[in-house]
Amino acid sequence: QVQLVESGGGLVQPGGSLRLSCAASGFTFSWYAMSWYRQAPGKERELVATISAGRSTNYADSVKGRFTISRDNDKNTLYLQMNSLKPEDTAVYYCNCRLYSISYWGQGTEVTVSS
Repeated sequence: QVQLVESGGGLVQPGGSLRLSCAASGFTFSWYAMSWYRQAPGKERELVATISAGRSTNYADSVKGRFTISRDNDKNTLYLQMNSLKPEDTAVYYCNCRLYSISYWGQGTEVTVSS
């Protein structure tokens, strides 16, 4: 079965860094684009970054220049390197893959940016 498991979240101070991971299984990881979304309390889930099967990337304006999405196809793992973190980055971060008409989500990993 398709499974996405996020990890790496935690509490960091403003200006700090964090690296999120998403371990994928149950499908041919290298064939599909992968994305990171986030959802802050009381807000809608928003797209943070996407990486294609060919490793081209796109970022939300709010994270451009600070976050880097990458993938290791040999390890079936998606990453999100987050630098220069701001309090407004506080959210639950979700890994996503769209397979045909179905979107698959991980359970999320919580990131809190606070002093």
